[in-house]
Amino acid sequence: MACERKARKRHNTIAFWLSDEERSQVDAKIILSGLPKGEYYRKAVLEQEVSVVAGRYMAERVGRALEMLADELRKGNTEHEQLLKELLTELLQIWKNENALAGNKDIKK
Repeated sequence: MACERKARKRHNTIAFWLSDEERSQVDAKIILSGLPKGEYYRKAVLEQEVSVVAGRYMAERVGRALEMLADELRKGNTEHEQLLKELLTELLQIWKNENALAGNKDIKK
């Protein structure tokens, strides 16, 4: 259960509006970053670099994201189609970057 407002370290709320497409993009980036939503927003707003770091933890995050994508595709649920597209785009970009860093120069762009 969340602590009372008086006991919180952060007392201020920031709100802003997003289009459906922007929301899907942000949700995809939050999922792939592995950060809690609040921490991701704070880093983004404070102009700190928010990046996806590869490694075992990221590999597990990518695996879970792929499982989510597969489940949604099996269901035939088009309600989350834009989020699925954003997640796939991010996953492919991570894969391309990791393969390029590993010396695999034959990756098609």
